[in-house]
Amino acid sequence: MERVHEEDQFDSASSVANVLKVYVYEMPAKFTYDLLWLFRNTYKDTSNLTSNGSPVHRLIEQDALKWITDQPAWNRSEGRDHILPIHHPWSFKSVRKSVKKAIWILPDMDSTGNWYKPGQVWLEKDLILPYVPNVEVCDDKCMSETEKTRNTLLFFRGRLKRNAGGKIRAKLGAELSGVEGVVIEEGTAGDSGKKAAQEGMRRSIFCLSPAGDTPSSARLFDAIVSGCIPLVISDELELPFEGLLDYRKIALFVSSSDAIQPGWLVTFLKSIKPSEIKEMRVNIAKHMKHFLYSHPAQPLGPEDLTWRMLAGKVSNIKLHIRRSQRVVKESRRLCTCDCRPSTNITTLF
Repeated sequence: MERVHEEDQFDSASSVANVLKVYVYEMPAKFTYDLLWLFRNTYKDTSNLTSNGSPVHRLIEQDALKWITDQPAWNRSEGRDHILPIHHPWSFKSVRKSVKKAIWILPDMDSTGNWYKPGQVWLEKDLILPYVPNVEVCDDKCMSETEKTRNTLLFFRGRLKRNAGGKIRAKLGAELSGVEGVVIEEGTAGDSGKKAAQEGMRRSIFCLSPAGDTPSSARLFDAIVSGCIPLVISDELELPFEGLLDYRKIALFVSSSDAIQPGWLVTFLKSIKPSEIKEMRVNIAKHMKHFLYSHPAQPLGPEDLTWRMLAGKVSNIKLHIRRSQRVVKESRRLCTCDCRPSTNITTLF
């Protein structure tokens, strides 16, 4: 895949001059028809089970695992140069320990242990992708029309009772309830709920993006494509393409401990100057394209940035592949991303 030219907003260190060659496996027919047909015919009986509980899920995963790990290309690298789409917290759950050296495509890197075990995911190895926005894009015309009609200081619409890090939602709801200029609503599903969320975001200056059952949610990207400045309160959140994008230009990040202090959050938001708000909204308009999936893929869209990030991992992948191929049993055991994740991660690109 040939690289497109970088735009000025990208650091020259992130540019990739070489062509990135990607090979795609053609899976046997049973994975594209037979097992999926079995899954379809048993879905009603297994839809209430997790990926670990459904025998059909396990059958598909175990058979696919055996097939892929039998391939010569997998065995040459132990999977280090393979890419697996694990974008749902339950994806591949029963076979993850066998594929943990591969590059995983993820929504986030939850560190609570609820979704991923220690040592399975980390920034140097894996790649985070944005969610598909649930609301329509506020285009240039919309951004111009809503600039002077955003009268709500802070908006949130969604479920207030969540688990894990999402417990912050109930605390924020209690703290912000009834505060002038703040709208906190319990969300509803369906077209009416989507419309209400979209209208609320387009009327607001800031949009609350707290943690849910996992550190990430589509709400962050809903806010961006709505022209609403995200207020992120999710201490464990990792972001897509952060080696290429500076999120400080388009979002605010607040710790959960600060956010629940009485009166602190609203005072903080009101202290932000109008000129700073305007600058962030201009930046949001420029950054929207990075989160809008399309077919065919567009330059600097999420598909393009995905390949740019993957290309930046190639040298490190080759290092670990070549080292694994030449070490002997007495070789010094290096504590790298193969044995444990780092707590102080420094990105190289």
